[in-house]
Amino acid sequence: MSELNSKDIYKIAVLMGSDSDLKTLKPAIDILSEFGIKTEVCILSAHRTPIEMMEYAKNAESKNIKVIIAGAGGAAHLPGMLASITCIPVIGVPVESKTLKGIDSLLSIVQMPSGIPVATVAINGGQNAGLLAIGMISLFDESMRENLKKFRENLHKQVRTKNSKLSAIGAENYLQNL
Repeated sequence: MSELNSKDIYKIAVLMGSDSDLKTLKPAIDILSEFGIKTEVCILSAHRTPIEMMEYAKNAESKNIKVIIAGAGGAAHLPGMLASITCIPVIGVPVESKTLKGIDSLLSIVQMPSGIPVATVAINGGQNAGLLAIGMISLFDESMRENLKKFRENLHKQVRTKNSKLSAIGAENYLQNL
């Protein structure tokens, strides 16, 4: 595998089975945008638009898509069906459902048969799906790796700052200031 460089243009696809899933996937779109990664966002249902979903998966590589983030609720077949058609890494985002609170979605995505893997994040874990996709890209893009390191360093600093504040003012005062 060759290193990506600044002249290479790559995209991460963010796909959802229904427009109601957009709220869950918006944090993925936002973090990808924050990192300057082009995204392609589409609604494709494994059950209601199976032909279009299959065509999308077949053509994703030729569109220079490097990772697919797919969110789905309920039966949540979209991530697995995409993974069955393309060799591009697929990250499944289980969307919280009304009936089973997303446990059904989580189990549908995580229980893939041997040979067709789907990386899976937490229920409603859109931001982590975006960060995992960024991590995958960073394996071949040094500047992306540096940006991801800076992001993590910033998280570290935020927690240390919060801890210092908690130590200085105590738990009761800290809670009142939240």
